[in-house]
Amino acid sequence: MTTARPPLRERKKRRTREALIDTALELFTSKGFAHTTLDELCDTVDVSKRTFFRNFVSKEDVAMAPTQDLWTAFLGELRVREPTGEPLLALLRDILLAAVDAMPDGWASRVVLSRKLAQTTPSMNAHGLDFCDRTTRAALEILRDRVDLADDLRPRLALDIGVAAFHVALERWVSGAGEPSHAALSAALRNAFEAVPTSLTLIATPRVSNTHDPRVQQNGPVSSTNPSRG
Repeated sequence: MTTARPPLRERKKRRTREALIDTALELFTSKGFAHTTLDELCDTVDVSKRTFFRNFVSKEDVAMAPTQDLWTAFLGELRVREPTGEPLLALLRDILLAAVDAMPDGWASRVVLSRKLAQTTPSMNAHGLDFCDRTTRAALEILRDRVDLADDLRPRLALDIGVAAFHVALERWVSGAGEPSHAALSAALRNAFEAVPTSLTLIATPRVSNTHDPRVQQNGPVSSTNPSRG
């Protein structure tokens, strides 16, 4: 079954939005986030500020768009995916993997640029935290409407654990070598989710401290007498 091609107007809007994201990430990376004005971004893409604000609410919003698009797709898939009785965390993992697969060509490279910018841009991290909180709450509301869940802490905890697994996978993927790809991120996500059960039962064993001064092994006992005093 082939998917119907979007109308011309929709395709133009999509191309404009992608141009704003690509140009913003390029300018923010080369000139610095704080030193790139909104006017400069709009002039480079040849669009008005009105057009910009039809797509984004701020510079932080356009810079964070790649990962935000993923979570928007995640919420969309969550609304239509039929649960089959699997553990909630497994359902969230599968929906997240489906969202990664649905991302367009070039998305992986945009995510890497965005995450590297966020490492040096506090306002992007603040924006991301707010978006993450709103997305988690929206996901919880969707789940409560579609899935028979206990009215306790566990659904929210499962969502928070899933989000944490995503961030761990994303961090490792971004810092990895080679060309970023959907497949590599999906593999990192699977590894992170697989590590969740054993991480919850990981024993905090005290580290055995070395009470011996390493100089004792190399040079013999260390005298407590000040040698300058004889």
